[in-house]
Amino acid sequence: MDKEYWLTKVDPLPGESISHFLGRFRRAKGNRFSAASGLGQVAGLGAVLVRWEKLYFNPFPGYKELQALSKVVMVDLEDLKQMLPTSEMTIQTKPIMLCALCFGENPCHRIAWQDKNVWGCSVHGVRLLSRCINCKTTFPIPALWEDGKCKHCGLEYFKMGKYQKKLLIIKSYF
Repeated sequence: MDKEYWLTKVDPLPGESISHFLGRFRRAKGNRFSAASGLGQVAGLGAVLVRWEKLYFNPFPGYKELQALSKVVMVDLEDLKQMLPTSEMTIQTKPIMLCALCFGENPCHRIAWQDKNVWGCSVHGVRLLSRCINCKTTFPIPALWEDGKCKHCGLEYFKMGKYQKKLLIIKSYF
């Protein structure tokens, strides 16, 4: 970061994905980056943030990249690491998943929802949603979740929670 920039600090939310955080940071009053590439340029990372907003992590973010981003977004390096998938996760980039009940409690996209091996919310015991329950439009990348509602029909994400189906849990006795 060669020049001095006056940016607004945005605190990460518990469990928030890097995609959702970067979108919130870019749109914060005083920041106003129209695209991830602009933020990437300020951080000296180029277009890599475009990939992270789309949840593409190949190659996985390295220490130097995270350190550079940490300085610009004013978030501790360890907090940034929490927004990334763990080594045990297999990330699916599409469809974008949502637990509307979780979103109603804490309005952010969780990185855990994108794990290919996770079909439901462990907190609420419901299946994750992959599209709007009203118009069936798939959810956009979390960086674009500006107002917490479907871009197509306007239904708020938290209102979709009452339509989420309970998970069927089968106990094994063997």
